[in-house]
Amino acid sequence: MDLFEVLEDELDVYFQRVTRPRRNRVIRPRPNYFDILDDVDFRARFRLTKRTVANILSLIESDIKTTSNYNFAITPMQCLLITLRYFATGTFLTVCGDFGGVSKASARRIIHKVSEAIAKLRPLFVKFPADTNNISQDFYEIARFPRVVGVIDCTHITIKSPGGETAEWYRDRKGNLSMNVQTIVDNRLKIMYIVARWPGSCHDQTIFNNSHIKQRLSDREFGNKYILGDRGYENTNFVLTPLHNPQTPGEHLYNESQIRTRNVVERSYGVLISRFPVLAKKINLHHSKVEAIIVACAVLHNIATDMGEEIFDYDMTENSEVSNISSTSVTNYCISNCIVRNSIINYFFITVIIKKN
Repeated sequence: MDLFEVLEDELDVYFQRVTRPRRNRVIRPRPNYFDILDDVDFRARFRLTKRTVANILSLIESDIKTTSNYNFAITPMQCLLITLRYFATGTFLTVCGDFGGVSKASARRIIHKVSEAIAKLRPLFVKFPADTNNISQDFYEIARFPRVVGVIDCTHITIKSPGGETAEWYRDRKGNLSMNVQTIVDNRLKIMYIVARWPGSCHDQTIFNNSHIKQRLSDREFGNKYILGDRGYENTNFVLTPLHNPQTPGEHLYNESQIRTRNVVERSYGVLISRFPVLAKKINLHHSKVEAIIVACAVLHNIATDMGEEIFDYDMTENSEVSNISSTSVTNYCISNCIVRNSIINYFFITVIIKKN
């Protein structure tokens, strides 16, 4: 054998295709937690009662069921429970997959599919009621602030870096990468409006200016009612904000009542996060999937409220990636935009002071 033949044999060995042994397919056990766990343990692991979960499944089952019963297809209930477990923990996909008896890749697909199916229920469960008079009366009973139809604010949900040239769009004022989520809530802490698609660098007022609800309020769809916001919003005749520098007793009373009434939205974020702690941690999924997860949690939160679910205790200052960042104050001042606020002070709060005296 000459040198060329030796080299040729060695090259054949070198370039020979290396075939890796194919892994045997492993069918993991998939516990039926709906039947195995009692009501207390079930709620502790999935943050909802069995009755509520069964109701949710009936609404989305047609959207999440597989088209085949072969190859050990996962059931719609198992898909829903894997997703709820992720919402309840915000843990790694591998852990959720192990919990549900599926692979990491399958867990990711399931969570995306179920989240989108639940988010599609938004028109049914995240909306203003046809009659807002009861809402206004309930808000009035908090701190005697009249004609309030909702309270608006934003919160930041931390995400992993989306990468690319637009990554810095998501960096908020605290330096975290986040989504700026805007909600309007009622006195029962239910979410009546949500926008979850804006990057963390966007100002609260910018999000509101580009929302459908601003046009509805501007068109007086809710009559002479209005919403309350903090100083991150421009005061208008349909969004009332606190006075920057109250001088008279009536103005001080207005600010006190406005702030106490507006506190409802802060509590709503605490309740939402207590139910679904995934929102309190960094969501380590592609940013294009985050909106569906946030909206799905809002839908589930409203369903849970309607079903009379109890609230979980939660300390937002501990192990939380949620940031209630106060936006820079809007300083644009227009006399015409203060007509309603001034009339509220004059005809409601000054009148209260006069009656007391």
